[in-house]
Amino acid sequence: MSMPLPIARNNASEPPRLLDLLPALVNRHGCITGATGTGKTVTLQVIAEALSGIGVPVFMADVKGDLSGMAKAGAASEKMTKRLSALGVEAPAWAACPVTFWDVFGENGHPVRATISDLGPLLLARMLNLNDTQEGVLQLVFKIADDNGLLLLDIKDLRSMLQHVGDNAADFRTAYGNISAASIGAIQRGLVAVEQQGGDRFFGEPMLNIDDLLQTDAQGKGIVNILAADKLMNAPRLYAVFLLWLLSELFENLPEVGDLDKPKLVFFFDEAHLLFSEAPKPLLQKIEQVVRLIRSKGVGVFFITQNPLDIPDAVLGQLGNRVQHALRAYTPRDQKAVKAAADTFRPNPALDTAQVITELEVGEALVSFLDEKGRPNMVERAFILPPASQIGPIDDAGRQRAMAQSVVAGVYEQGIDRESAHELIAARAAAAEQAESPAPRVRTPAGGARSQAPESAPDTSFGGMLGGLFGAGNSKRQSPVEAMVKSAARSIGSQVGREIIRGVLGSILKRR
Repeated sequence: MSMPLPIARNNASEPPRLLDLLPALVNRHGCITGATGTGKTVTLQVIAEALSGIGVPVFMADVKGDLSGMAKAGAASEKMTKRLSALGVEAPAWAACPVTFWDVFGENGHPVRATISDLGPLLLARMLNLNDTQEGVLQLVFKIADDNGLLLLDIKDLRSMLQHVGDNAADFRTAYGNISAASIGAIQRGLVAVEQQGGDRFFGEPMLNIDDLLQTDAQGKGIVNILAADKLMNAPRLYAVFLLWLLSELFENLPEVGDLDKPKLVFFFDEAHLLFSEAPKPLLQKIEQVVRLIRSKGVGVFFITQNPLDIPDAVLGQLGNRVQHALRAYTPRDQKAVKAAADTFRPNPALDTAQVITELEVGEALVSFLDEKGRPNMVERAFILPPASQIGPIDDAGRQRAMAQSVVAGVYEQGIDRESAHELIAARAAAAEQAESPAPRVRTPAGGARSQAPESAPDTSFGGMLGGLFGAGNSKRQSPVEAMVKSAARSIGSQVGREIIRGVLGSILKRR
C-alpha cells in the first residue's frame, strides 16, 4: 500500500494537521477549480510532484509555461521562507522532477502526432466545427476510404479523398447516399483554417505511442509529461480534440487492471471548459463514458478550470477528490457558481462553505479528498504545501537540455510520409488519364498503319489466370467467372488494406 501524499495543511485544527491524497483512490478522479490567480497551477504542480515521487507518471498541459519549472529544483527565496514560516512547516527537500516535454508543433518539445484515421470523423468534425449534415458527409468519406482500403494519415490524404468523393459523387450515391458538394466545400475550408493555425503538423506519422507516456526514470520516479500548450491555446478546438484523443487512446490501449495501490497514469485537463463548450451531445456521452470506465484501466483524471459549472454534471459527479480555490461572486452567475461549488462538498458543521469560498487567499483552498473507504472527507480550509521543484518557467537552455536527455529523444523528430490515400488516388488518376489518351500510329513496311502501343503482357493475376482457364483470358469482355473472381480479389484487397484504428472518441466502430 502506497503512503499517503500530503498536499495541504489545515492550520485551524488543533494541532494543525496535513490533508493527504490517497494514491489508491486517485483513479476516482478529481478537480481543481478557482478564479484566475488563486493558486490552481501550484496545486496542480504539488499533486503531480507527489505522484511522480512514488513512481506514477503524469501528463499535463502547460498553458502558461509555468509548469516547465518542474524540471528544475526549487530554492528557498525570501518569499518562500516567509510562506513556510507562516505555515509552520519545514522546507521541502528541493529537487527536480524527471520531465519529458511535448509539443504538437514540435518547437518546445518532442512532436506529437496522430493520424486522421485514428482521430476519426467525430472528433475531426468537432475540430472543424461542422454541422450535422457536414459531419454526415465526413463520415461517408471515411466509410468510402475504409471500403477501398485507403489510409487517411495526414491532411493531404483527407483533402485528396474529399476531392475524389466530390468529383465522383454520382458514382457513390447509390451505395452511400447523397453527397453534397456544398458540404465537401465546407470541410475543405475547415481544413484550410486548420492548416493556417499549424494544425497540419499534428496529423501524420510516426504517431504517438501511448507507452512512451508511462515511463519511470532510473530512480523509480514517474516521468512528468508536459505538453507545451501556450501556442496551442490559440487553436482551442485543436487543443480540446488533442486531449480528448489522447484520453481515448489510453482507454483503448490500456488493459483492465481494477483497483491498484497506485495509478498507472494521472491525466490533468487544464482549461477544461474548452473540452465541453459547444460539444455535441454524442461527444459528451463519450467523454462521460470514458471518464467513468477508465478508472478500471488504472488511470486517474483531474480537471482544472475556473468555474465548477464549466464541467457537465454527468462528469462532475465522477470526481471524488476536490480542491476549491477562491471564487469571486461579482455577478449573478458567479454567485450561482459559488453556491454550486459549496453544495458539491461534504458539509462541515464548523465551516460555512459558501461564505469561505469568497474569502480564501492565494494558495489557500477548500479541500476534500476521499478516505480509505472511498468516502469524501468533510471539507476543510487549508493551505497548499509548497512544491520541491521551481515555481515558474525554466529558460530555453534548460528546456533543450531536458529534451536532449529524454527517453524519447530522436524518436518522433523526423516525420514519415508513406503511401496512403493521396498517393494512391493520384496514381489511379494518372493511370486513367494515360489509358484514355490515344496511342500514336506508325506506318508498317507494307504501307499499312498500326498502333505503336506495346502488346499487352499476359495477365498473371489470380483473376486473369482463372479467366484464362475458363476460356475468357483473351476476350475483351469479362466472363461471369472472371468478373466474380476479380470482384472477390478486390474485396479481399480492400479488407487487407483496412489497417485503420478508431479511438472510442473517434468513431463508434473500431477495426483492428
